[in-house]
Amino acid sequence: MLDTLRELGIGFVPFSPLGRGFLSGSIRTVDDLDATDARRNLPRFSQENIDANLKIVDRLRELAEQREIEVAQLALAWVISQGTVPIPGTKKRRYLEQNAAAAAIELTAEEIAAIDDVSPRGVAAGARNTPAGLKRDRL
Repeated sequence: MLDTLRELGIGFVPFSPLGRGFLSGSIRTVDDLDATDARRNLPRFSQENIDANLKIVDRLRELAEQREIEVAQLALAWVISQGTVPIPGTKKRRYLEQNAAAAAIELTAEEIAAIDDVSPRGVAAGARNTPAGLKRDRL
């Protein structure tokens, strides 16, 4: 799809480029989410899936530490390297500043390959939404 969009000169803004906050690295257990947080209802945020997905985040963190950047910055730099324009949400100014700084990070071909190796398409455990939400997303 991205190739077609590029060919037509159409930009792409990915939804939730930090995996609804998961790629920030701050979510280690379901208890890290407020009791009223809607993510508690999403399959990807069950403890079983958090545990499985943390293996990916921890490997990405290792790559980020080699660059002396935050894992969220690495993730955003990768998204940008794909020719897309991420708009990550945040509630705190310091994260806004970190996220914006990701635009200046240029990943090498080797780094992109390492990220792709750690997190190939479809590797995340758990559906990204509830069955009703997935149905609504298709409309």
